[in-house]
Amino acid sequence: MKKIIILLVLSFISIGKGIAQKFGYTDMEFITSKMPEYQLAQTEMKKFSEKWAKEIQDKFAEVGRMQRAYMAEEVLLTDDLKRKRQSEIKEKEQEAREYNSKIFGMEGLLFQKKKELMKPAMEKVQRAVSKICIQKRLDFMFDKSSDAGIIYSNPKHDYSDYIMEELGIDGQAAKAAKEDPVKEKSTVAPKESSPKQKSTNSKLK
Repeated sequence: MKKIIILLVLSFISIGKGIAQKFGYTDMEFITSKMPEYQLAQTEMKKFSEKWAKEIQDKFAEVGRMQRAYMAEEVLLTDDLKRKRQSEIKEKEQEAREYNSKIFGMEGLLFQKKKELMKPAMEKVQRAVSKICIQKRLDFMFDKSSDAGIIYSNPKHDYSDYIMEELGIDGQAAKAAKEDPVKEKSTVAPKESSPKQKSTNSKLK
């Protein structure tokens, strides 16, 4: 439904401007399922996922063993030993939780490994999509199998530079930062606002 709405909006815009824009769609899920390199990457991903999941499971299993041992011996322990054992269990559990977050959290190791393994196949797909869109003179290509929406758009319809200019953003610096954030952070100084921009900013505050 979301893609249909986007498509309808773009169609109305095209009609309103009197521009004959061409749209197309594809099924990336079906296409990638037929690519050997993509399937190989998926297999590798599964191996990493299972390996890390086993490591995390073992860590929590160790916490469980420590808790059961403590409960069995609790009546025989002094208050100091109880506090020590409870602290050890808590630390072990925290360690397991942190490792789980490190692996499966947002942009964790699993996410990074997926990007690494999938990159060659997805770049190959993107080159094919761009080539077909240019050959068929398509302005936009949609992926019907995901929520990604547009997977190709004609650069002539990109108005980002105009919007950044209206917002007082240095477009070239922003693009450089996107391409090489480390270099940009170390070499480019913040751009000082003009008196007009400062006045506008103060009003916004």
